[in-house]
Amino acid sequence: QAVSAEAFADFRVLGKGGFGEVCACQRRATGKMYANKRLNKKRLKKRQGYEAALVEKRILARVHSRFIVSLACAFQTKADLCLVMTLMNGGDLRYHIYNVDEDNPGFPEPRAVFYTAQILLGLEHLHQHRIVYR
Repeated sequence: QAVSAEAFADFRVLGKGGFGEVCACQRRATGKMYANKRLNKKRLKKRQGYEAALVEKRILARVHSRFIVSLACAFQTKADLCLVMTLMNGGDLRYHIYNVDEDNPGFPEPRAVFYTAQILLGLEHLHQHRIVYR
């Protein structure tokens, strides 16, 4: 089933990168929340990032792990390539390291072990699918 930008209502920006930004969005038909990674086509072309964007799309479509976001759908607008992914609440790890307690960055060892285990399980899932990340 074809999907377009009209199927989603954008909310706030979750993060920005070299090729675009990630916004929280809601599927109008179901009310379900997602993360929409919008990659600017002009920036992709200028920085020769099309191949990397297509590889990312293929990988996200293949993986299904609770420790890695997965691709719900993809579409393009006149200006952007859009990858709509599962939304992981709670922010990224860097936020938890530096911003939760600005006077005392980091977290206790048991919490670090917990996050490390999640990262390793995600990497293990990628490797089981013969995907090597960096």
